[in-house]
Amino acid sequence: MARPNKKAPSRTVEILCAQCKTRLFKYQKGGKGALVKCFKERIVTDHTQVPCHCPSCNQCFARETIVRGVPAFKIIGGKAIMK
Repeated sequence: MARPNKKAPSRTVEILCAQCKTRLFKYQKGGKGALVKCFKERIVTDHTQVPCHCPSCNQCFARETIVRGVPAFKIIGGKAIMK
């Protein structure tokens, strides 16, 4: 399968915890669809201490996986929102 584009998208979004609204990531998102996965190489700022867990409420919001040969976080439905 094709790898994600080398040139990072210009659109930057904030990823928040759906339960407590704490900032998790600042992420360069491509396209206008829903938030399904976050490629690790496109994360600009990471506010989490433990990967895939919210720093304030400790809820697991994603799973670490490999997507198209690149490390990524697969977002669990309804656990993280995009602003």
